[in-house]
Amino acid sequence: MLYWDYAAAAPPYEEVVQTLEQVMRKHFANPSSLHRAGEEADKLIKRAREVCAAALDVMPQEIIFTSGATESNNLAVKGAALQYQSRGRHIVTTELEHPSVYESCLQLQKLGWEVTFVAPDPQGVVEPSRIAAAVRPDTVLVSVMHVNNEIGTVQPLREIGQLVKAVNRRTLFHVDGVQGYGKLEAPLKDWQADLYSLSAHKLRGPRGTGILYVREGVTLFPLLTGGSQEQGKRAGTENVPNIVASAKAMRMSGEQREAFSARIRPLKAQLENYIAGIPELVLNSMEDGAPHIVHFSYPGMKGEVLARRLEELGMAVATRSACSSRLAEPSRILLSMGRDTAAALGGIRISLGDSHTQQDVSRLEQALLAAVQSLKIAEGGMK
Repeated sequence: MLYWDYAAAAPPYEEVVQTLEQVMRKHFANPSSLHRAGEEADKLIKRAREVCAAALDVMPQEIIFTSGATESNNLAVKGAALQYQSRGRHIVTTELEHPSVYESCLQLQKLGWEVTFVAPDPQGVVEPSRIAAAVRPDTVLVSVMHVNNEIGTVQPLREIGQLVKAVNRRTLFHVDGVQGYGKLEAPLKDWQADLYSLSAHKLRGPRGTGILYVREGVTLFPLLTGGSQEQGKRAGTENVPNIVASAKAMRMSGEQREAFSARIRPLKAQLENYIAGIPELVLNSMEDGAPHIVHFSYPGMKGEVLARRLEELGMAVATRSACSSRLAEPSRILLSMGRDTAAALGGIRISLGDSHTQQDVSRLEQALLAAVQSLKIAEGGMK
C-alpha cells in the first residue's frame, strides 16, 4: 500500500520517535514541580521553545504549546475576539478556512460577533483588496490560511498583511500555517502576522502537539483556565515528550524545506499533467500552489467511491481534509470556488511526502487510470 495522505498525517521522523521515547522514559516528572526532576523537565520545555522560536525567527516567549492546530486556531480566533471585544466585535476570514477556524467564527457569530467570509476566485485564491475592503474600524481579527489543506492554493499573505495593517493598525492578523511550514517560506514579520498556528504531526512530529506564535504585546483570553502554564495563556500540565519531539520535527522540516520542494515539485507536475490527460477528471489544484498537494474531481462520481477503488489497487488517498472526509457532503472549499455540486462531491486529494519517488507516482498514475476506467464501465453497466 502506497500512502498518499501526508497532508492529513505524516509519518514521524525516526529521530523524532527516538527522542519521544527517550524523554518519556527519563523525564516523566511534572515540569511545574520544584524538585530537580521537575526542573529538568522544565528546562527541556524551555529549550524546545527556543528551537521553535529560532525556526520562525521570533522570540522564545512568543511560542505557546497546545494540544494541536485545532486548539491553536481556536485560541487564536476566540482568544483574540474575547480579549479585544472592547475594540469591536467584527472578524474577517475566508470561505476557504479549515474547520477549526471556520467553525470558531460561526460559534462567535452565535455569541453576537459579526463575521465577514470573503470568497476566493475560481482558482481558490483570495484577492488581498477584498480582504482589505472588509476591514472596518471595529474589526478585531483577520484570519487567513497560508496553504489550503484541501486544494493546496497559496494565499498572498504579504499583500494581505500590508493592506490589513494599512486600513486598521490595531486589527490582529492570524495565519493558519499548518500546511505551509516545511514546504514554503514562513516570514512572519514580512507578513506582519500577529498569530500563527502549526501542528506537529503535519511536520513528521507526534500527534497531540500544536504550536501557536503570539506576537509580544498581544494578549489572548485563555480558553483553558487553571494553572499558570504557557504564560497563563493555556493551563494544563505540559506534555514534555511531545513538546521536545515536536521541536525536533519542526527544526528538521524547516532545514529540509528547500530540498523537499525541489524534489517534490517535479513529481507533482508529473502527476498533474497525467491527470489533465484523463477526460473524466478535472484538476482543482494549481501548478504554482503548494508543492505537496494535488487535487482533482471526478464529476458525477462520489469521491469516496474512487478512493475505495484506488485503495483496492494499493493506493491510500483522501477525499478532502481528514477532519471532513467522513462527511457525505459536497466540499465547502470547491463550492466556494464556483464548482458545481457534482464536482464538489467527487474530489480526491493526493498529498506527497519526502519518501515518494518517480516510480511511486507512475504506479499511482496506472492505478488511477485503471480505477477510472473500471468505474466508467461499471457506471455504463448500471445505465
